[in-house]
Amino acid sequence: MLALVTARGALAQVRHVSPVPPRSARGLVARVYGQLVRDFGMAAPPVLLHSPAPEVLAACWMMLRESLLCGGAVARVVKEAVATGVSAANACPYCVDVHDATLRGLRGHDDPRLAPVAAWARTTAGEQAAPGLPPASQARQSALGEWPPPGAGLVAVGERSAAPQAELIAVAVTFHYLNRMVAVFLGDSPLPPEVPARARGPALRAFGRLMRPAARRTPPAGASLPLLPAASLPPDLAWAGSGPQAEAFARASAAIEAGGRRSVPGPVRDLVTERLASWTGGPPPGRAGVPSRAWAAEATAALPDALRPPATLALLTALAPYQVDDGVVEACRRTGQDDRSLIELTAWASLSAARRVGGRLPAPPPVNVPSVERTDP
Repeated sequence: MLALVTARGALAQVRHVSPVPPRSARGLVARVYGQLVRDFGMAAPPVLLHSPAPEVLAACWMMLRESLLCGGAVARVVKEAVATGVSAANACPYCVDVHDATLRGLRGHDDPRLAPVAAWARTTAGEQAAPGLPPASQARQSALGEWPPPGAGLVAVGERSAAPQAELIAVAVTFHYLNRMVAVFLGDSPLPPEVPARARGPALRAFGRLMRPAARRTPPAGASLPLLPAASLPPDLAWAGSGPQAEAFARASAAIEAGGRRSVPGPVRDLVTERLASWTGGPPPGRAGVPSRAWAAEATAALPDALRPPATLALLTALAPYQVDDGVVEACRRTGQDDRSLIELTAWASLSAARRVGGRLPAPPPVNVPSVERTDP
């Protein structure tokens, strides 16, 4: 359990890149780490993994903090239900474990009136499961699929500019981003591999209890905004409305776009953008139900040899992150990518896909859970 909450254990979970240790953090990285531990309650590996690229680290934290943690029209327990549902839809077992445990530690987590919004969250990936995932991942996703049928209680798309809908779409977009980064840089579980299967449940329940004090606090909205310079909200993020949440997504998207311009070659950005424009959700087709990277090889075939590895990593991260393995990352490194550029490339691909998802989402169902305690301090 200590590996979940200590900095050393958190750093050890990250693969492919070397995060900045908290004791070595300076400047922007140190400021983000300080807010992360204070407001989230732990040195969360899904955020720490971004630290080789400080501006992208700040962008990730800003989206997570202002969408999930801060107060507004929607209680934290409802947002955690969305985070868990989106992670289940993307078959991200790491995030499912963390956010399901956090959800179960909050008062009102078992209120049946959470069901429609959880069902909505599970529809946001376009498919209920990605083919070829480990059986444990599929089983965890199936266990979370016992909500009412997808689409229950949806409201008209034109209503989604209202504050509650904007807050829930923000959580969904944030987790479509984070699920992709976690799939590339973390394993299937936040628990250490030596934890036996029979101890998983008790360990995760204990984790939920540890997270409960922080999850029941509501940090003030907007405190992360000074981490990055002001920016205009792109048209495809207009669902964010106005206020600190919209400011956060404007600044975060600008920082990640800037990282993409530094670390993703122009032809690769063009290729990924073109593929996403015609993407309707769900994983690329496999062969007889088995995922294949043949589609990525075909998509990158016309590129120069030196651009194929980063293009493959970017395409897989955006559309099939569970297909990224050591060989894909190592091939990319051989073209000169270092830790910072790997984070900037994958972050750009992840947010590009998440923005595409956010732009086509139907409005969430109305949240009518008056018995759920708000997370005011």
